[in-house]
Amino acid sequence: MADITPPGGSLDLTRDGAALTAALVDFPSVSGTERPLADAIEQALRALPHLTVDRHGNNVVARTTLGRAERVVLAGHIDTVPIADNVPSRLDENGVLWGCGTTDMKSGVAVQLRIAATVPEPNRDLTFVFYDNEEVAADLNGLGKIAAAHPDWLEGDFAVLLEPSDAQVEGGCQGTLRVILHTAGERAHSARSWMGSNAIHTAAPILARLAAYEPRKPLIDGLEYHEGLNAVAIHGGVATNVIPDACAVTVNYRYAPDRSPAEALAHVREVFADCDIAELVVDDESPGALPGLSHPAAEAFMKAVGGTAHPKFGWTDVSRFSALGVPAVNYGPGDPIYAHKRDEHVVVDRIHHCEARLRDWLTA
Repeated sequence: MADITPPGGSLDLTRDGAALTAALVDFPSVSGTERPLADAIEQALRALPHLTVDRHGNNVVARTTLGRAERVVLAGHIDTVPIADNVPSRLDENGVLWGCGTTDMKSGVAVQLRIAATVPEPNRDLTFVFYDNEEVAADLNGLGKIAAAHPDWLEGDFAVLLEPSDAQVEGGCQGTLRVILHTAGERAHSARSWMGSNAIHTAAPILARLAAYEPRKPLIDGLEYHEGLNAVAIHGGVATNVIPDACAVTVNYRYAPDRSPAEALAHVREVFADCDIAELVVDDESPGALPGLSHPAAEAFMKAVGGTAHPKFGWTDVSRFSALGVPAVNYGPGDPIYAHKRDEHVVVDRIHHCEARLRDWLTA
């Protein structure tokens, strides 16, 4: 990671979305180092008299209290993956802003801040959530910490997570389940292999089952999700002259949000039911989130932003909102193809487009 010291100073929310994105990128905030940026965001929001601001750790939540019939949550994480010699930001002559976090997701955070600063009387009450540690282990996730400590801060009728979606609405998200399938054998000298039992060979039916697997493509709220069940790692072997007595195949199941984690695990067990597995260990799991596009607020949102909704292939924090009973979508200016890349960038027009569409929705 480049040796860049986080700057002090403040954020000017009167700057346009592109300039504000650049300022956010120039506040390096790799996961675990978000405090200077959280300080700046808190300071900028506390200067806005129409907002009530709270803080928990390096997570900042601001709310309007206008007594509107609905409350909408706009949320985004302020951390990035490690810098890859791509800070400070750079704006080129083609209207493209380059730098770590431009796509994932400081352009989305900039849109949040612009709406917070320039829409003092929205047609729905608003909650703005800026949270840390999204790019690392789930137990560090700032949104999860807010949900555990202050669930009332996240109450709402609908949520928009400004994760990169290339200015298209992506409904819900897939669930993810990672399991480790262990096979067992008996060690022997490889010159006398018949004296033992090869655990790696025992794993062959597991791989054959995965290669032949036909994923579901369920239609949910008009969106077609595409599941996937894949081996993502395999470990085994003792030495080049030893028949291995253990092998482990790591399998990742990306499943549609109409299945619960328990149903996903049951499906995986069924797929490998007739394989010779010594033990199945759940290594990681996170539930999916239903699109929620039939909710009145979601329908109004789709009408304002236009375009066609797409399913979210992957897991995002919309799942946390879904667990709280808040339907949520992903909608942000960055193109997810460039997230986490050395050449990460965002098209400036996408930033302005997302801000304008959200403003239309919240002021119509």
